[in-house]
Amino acid sequence: MRDRLDRLVTEMVERGILYEDALLAFERVFLSKVLERSGGNVSEAARELRIHRNTLSRKLVEHRLAK
Repeated sequence: MRDRLDRLVTEMVERGILYEDALLAFERVFLSKVLERSGGNVSEAARELRIHRNTLSRKLVEHRLAK
């Protein structure tokens, strides 16, 4: 997994993707996968992420992800 991540980061750097854009893209995909895994249950997803449910709800709105 480390090698795949390294290749992805290298590709992003070579393409000139900004750090902030990379973080936002990662967070959006990561949250989407965890929410999918929880069957759309925000409380369950927040527990798995070990963040407060309100924090996750705010991030879902920021990333325009359906609850």
